[in-house]
Amino acid sequence: MNRFDGVKCVVWDLDGTLWDDIAVETLTDELPVPRPEMLAAIDALAARGVLSSVASRSAPAVLDRLASGRPEVRTRFLAPQVSWQDKSESLRRIAKDLGIAVEALVLVDDSPYERAEVEALLPGVRTLAPEDVPELLAAFEGREVTPESRERVSRYRTEETRRAEGERFQGTREEFLTWCDMRLVIGAATPDELPRALELAARTHRLNSSGLTPGRLRELAASDGHEVYTARMTDRFGAYGVIGAALVDRTAPAVWSVPLLALSCRVAGRGAAAAFLFRLMARARQAGAEEFRVTLRPTDANLEMRILLRQAGLRRTEEGPAAHSAVLARPLSGDLPQPPPYLHVSEREDAQA
Repeated sequence: MNRFDGVKCVVWDLDGTLWDDIAVETLTDELPVPRPEMLAAIDALAARGVLSSVASRSAPAVLDRLASGRPEVRTRFLAPQVSWQDKSESLRRIAKDLGIAVEALVLVDDSPYERAEVEALLPGVRTLAPEDVPELLAAFEGREVTPESRERVSRYRTEETRRAEGERFQGTREEFLTWCDMRLVIGAATPDELPRALELAARTHRLNSSGLTPGRLRELAASDGHEVYTARMTDRFGAYGVIGAALVDRTAPAVWSVPLLALSCRVAGRGAAAAFLFRLMARARQAGAEEFRVTLRPTDANLEMRILLRQAGLRRTEEGPAAHSAVLARPLSGDLPQPPPYLHVSEREDAQA
C-alpha cells in the first residue's frame, strides 16, 4: 500500500520551503522568489487532482502581500493559513475549510520541529521535508486521472465562492440553498463515468457506506445482475461533476442490495446524499423490489453516512460479507422519504427527454 494513498491536499510551509528567505525579514514589501521546483510540484499535483494549501507561522500580512504581489502564486493555494498559531491548528482549520479529513493532508516543511509538532498532535498526517517532494510526486505517477480530478482545484475555488456568498446571504440556510438552484441528475453510469465511481470508492470516507475497494467494485460492476448508478450535480455557480456512485446488486428476487454508496465530501450538508439514496429507493420500488438493503462498515469517519441510513429507515438485519460490516434493510412499502425541497432531482432519462 502506498503511504500517500488517501492524500487530497498538500500543505506547504513558506519560509525555507516554498522560498529560501524569511518573508517578514525582507527589507521591502517584495516577497522572496518562490523556488521553481516547488511551483512545478504544486502544478503537477494539481493536474492529478491534489489540492495545495499553506500553513506558515508568520505575520498574517504576508498572505495579503502574496495576494497583491504574487497573485499567480496565491491562486495556487486553497484555504491558506498564515498566522503565529501552531501548525497543527492551521492544518485542522485547512481540513475544516476544505471539508476533508485532517488525515488526508500532507505537510511539507523544512523545520524538524514543526514536523514533529504536527506528528505528535495529528498522528494521521504525513509530513515531509522539502527534499522528499520527488517521492511524493512519484507516488502519483501512473495513476488514472479522471475529468473530475483535473478540475478538482478549480471546483474547490468555486466552492470558496459559494461559501463566501453563503456568508453574505441575508436569509436562512434553506433559503440560501434554494437560491443556489441545485440540481441532481441520477442514472446508470456511462462507461466514461466508471473511473470516477472507482475514484469515489477509493477517496471518499465521510460519505462512504462500506469502503469497498476500487478493484472489488470494478469486479462486481462487470458481473451479471450488478449495475453502477451515478449522480451529477450543478448549481448557479457551476458544475460539480459526478459526486455520487452506488453499486446495485439485483441478483436476489425482489431485493435491491447496495454494496457501496459513496458521495463526495464536497456536497456534504446539502442534501445530495439523502436525495441520491432516496431516489435509488424509489427506483427500486418502481422496478418491483420489495426490500432495499445497504452494506455498512462503520468507521470513525463515516458517522454522517450512518446517520443518513438510519434516518432513511434502514435497520441492521444481518452480518455483512466483510469483516466488521453489517447489512441494513427496510421494506419498500408505504411512504418513502423525499429529497429536501430546495434540491431539484431528476433521472438522466428524464433530463435527456
